Amino acid sequence: MNITANNSAVCVKIGKSAISDLLMSVYILVFIFGLIFNVLTLGPIWQQVRRQNILGIFLLNLSLSDFLYIFTMPLWINYYNQDHHWRLGVMSCSIAGFFYYSNMYISIYLLCCISVDRCLVVTFPLRFKAHRTSHYAWAQCVGVYVVVVVMHIMVLIHDNLTDAHDDMNSNDRCYETYPMQPPVALFNLIRVAICFLLPLLVLTVSYWRVLATVGQSPGLSRQAKRKVRLLSYGVIGIFSICFAPYHILLLIRSLVFYYSEDTLPGGSYCQFEETMHFFFSCTLALSSLNCVVDPVLYALVSNGVREEAKLFWQRHRRTQAESCTLASSNRGKSNNNLI
Repeated sequence: MNITANNSAVCVKIGKSAISDLLMSVYILVFIFGLIFNVLTLGPIWQQVRRQNILGIFLLNLSLSDFLYIFTMPLWINYYNQDHHWRLGVMSCSIAGFFYYSNMYISIYLLCCISVDRCLVVTFPLRFKAHRTSHYAWAQCVGVYVVVVVMHIMVLIHDNLTDAHDDMNSNDRCYETYPMQPPVALFNLIRVAICFLLPLLVLTVSYWRVLATVGQSPGLSRQAKRKVRLLSYGVIGIFSICFAPYHILLLIRSLVFYYSEDTLPGGSYCQFEETMHFFFSCTLALSSLNCVVDPVLYALVSNGVREEAKLFWQRHRRTQAESCTLASSNRGKSNNNLI
């Protein structure tokens, strides 16, 4: 493979197009609704955590990960508003990308933890009950955070922040450097295998066992079985819509890079990357939707979170009403004193 330093700036031409406006619109909507939904469910989830609810602990860590990514969303909105030009420097690009990819894989692994937990609870309720504690859940969450964060820090250190940001010939892109570099292509293949295919296998097996066990259980009501099916199909749906398209195209791009003999501008590899750029950018936007879907899915499915949400907002409205009544009463007393 012929790779030269000067080719990366002209291998794929990214100029003004409707792609930037489309992506910017998607990220704006994700930022607004992701922030609203995560804020609305944070209070009820916290109440579940205080009661040592295992699902609540997983959901809290999922929300914290989503918040970290949502707060970097304005940077990506500005990036697409500037037609794929990153004006904020190398370090900010790498930090934004770090939170983006960390959130993606923290979400994936936490969804795996939830699916395995559901599977063990349904399949081995008595045997697993003694080991299912809040310490067990927190240990899993901390383990997921540590593994994902350390992995991405090592990547940033070894890449020396150069593969993330391409500022050659004033072509200041962020995570859009072409042609792909061999270490990046290798890391992409490892990422697809360990961070997507393996979790997908775990999810599929876990929920297959859950659905099989629940379907054969005569003691569960139709509504309970429907809830389990909704959770199972919902999580698989998140993977299919949010994460699968991105990882499939990432795998294809990495394999094409390895098997391409001509990576010079105008060559077969660069033509392929230019063709795939729009579709790959769309899959990145789709992957950000998990920030919106996660809180909605579990708030709808989990009785504890849903009921706690109702109680939380009822108490909030009652407190506001009492505050307004007290304020009106105080204003009335003040007016009487003045009179």
